[in-house]
Amino acid sequence: MFDFIARPLGQFLFFIYNSIAFHNYGIAIIIFTVIVKLILLPLTIKQYRSTAKMQEIQPQIQEIQKRYKNDREKLNQELMKLYQEHNVNPAGGCLPLLIQMPILFSLFYVITQPLKFMLGKTAEQIQTLVDFVSTHITTGFYKQIDVLNFFSKNPDKLSQVGDILKPNEIISMDFLGINLSVTPTFDPKLLFGPQAATYLPLLLIPILGVVTTYISARMSMPTRSQDNKNAAKATSNSMMYIGPIMTLIFSFQLPAGVGIYWIAGYVFQIFQQLYINKHVMKKKEVATK
Repeated sequence: MFDFIARPLGQFLFFIYNSIAFHNYGIAIIIFTVIVKLILLPLTIKQYRSTAKMQEIQPQIQEIQKRYKNDREKLNQELMKLYQEHNVNPAGGCLPLLIQMPILFSLFYVITQPLKFMLGKTAEQIQTLVDFVSTHITTGFYKQIDVLNFFSKNPDKLSQVGDILKPNEIISMDFLGINLSVTPTFDPKLLFGPQAATYLPLLLIPILGVVTTYISARMSMPTRSQDNKNAAKATSNSMMYIGPIMTLIFSFQLPAGVGIYWIAGYVFQIFQQLYINKHVMKKKEVATK
């Protein structure tokens, strides 16, 4: 569904890996994430401004809804009048998010299907590689990652698959002692068994993911007026914890490379929010005085 977006993004990630990331997949994902976030920054700022404006006029919206609750036509007229007076588009906070979502889904496909989107392999070529690797190891759900991880550790096997996969197309999944092709686990047999060196470091991914998600969510909560604080308190608290919980769950179901993408993205959002609070919203406050 998102192939037309994922293909150029995958080629761009592979270019970063080969050029400025020192052939380090983790660094490539981080650089890639930062560049994409910078490109989306204007949309994010627009989204935040629109959301902040809507929060400011919430008491007036609630008053209109209460006053004209039995007159739908008059209610809509008064709301439109209020939006025009304050130059607010009620859909302004949603549109940038809708534009970003296909890109975010495409990034997930790029990271989990590198043979297809980064290296441009056909379905037949991918199946041939998967079949070959499956005779040597047990492949998991993300078979394309398993293929690259296998040939990265066994480059002498490349000659047995012909020209389908070349030496310069092998992507090393190791990053700071962590194998990004492996999925984190809480299975004691893996954490404290013969493969402890592989699985114990992976626990850093869920931990950092939860911490950065929580900090980012907390910082992103818009400032509300006193009249609106109590009504929104429960919603704010739930949203602040839902994100970290979801991150924790998915971190134990997806390859660590996806976790690196999430962590890099949330760290960027933390600094992004600091910038928005200091520069964007400060200018807005000065302009309204």
